[in-house]
Amino acid sequence: MEDEGKQKILFEKHKDIARIDQETKHNHGWYVRVRFLGKTHPKFFSDKKCGGKYSSLLQAISWRNKTEKKLGKVRTDKHMVTVSNSGTGVVGVRLNTRLNRYEVSWVTEEGKQGKTTVSINKHGKKKAFSRACAIRKEKENARLGAFVEPARRRRKNKDL
Repeated sequence: MEDEGKQKILFEKHKDIARIDQETKHNHGWYVRVRFLGKTHPKFFSDKKCGGKYSSLLQAISWRNKTEKKLGKVRTDKHMVTVSNSGTGVVGVRLNTRLNRYEVSWVTEEGKQGKTTVSINKHGKKKAFSRACAIRKEKENARLGAFVEPARRRRKNKDL
């Protein structure tokens, strides 16, 4: 029974952890790569030094979790985008100048894409951006299971 549990853990996917088996270099182990705020924190866990394939994986998982906690990164196996290409500097919030609005996008708890917009004409540019960022943060917190303060919750209204 214990061997079945070990086998299950060995064959599961572990976010940010990859198996390296290079016969020619006698290199076997687990490579961990934690990315956060534009920096990568890598570490290799050799099977030989850690006492086997299973032990090296457990050490790799432990190191990943401790490193994420130390950096302040949310521990989740869900995919998270941490770099914005939108020009606003906020992931999931982009300015649509043609329609004079901020467009907000996120991934729902079901894994589907959610979208809404915030009008600049209605709220002004500064307030519209602030509202768009708040919506994005709320939706990400809901997906990741983080606590959202009741005072900051939004009404379900398409005209947010």
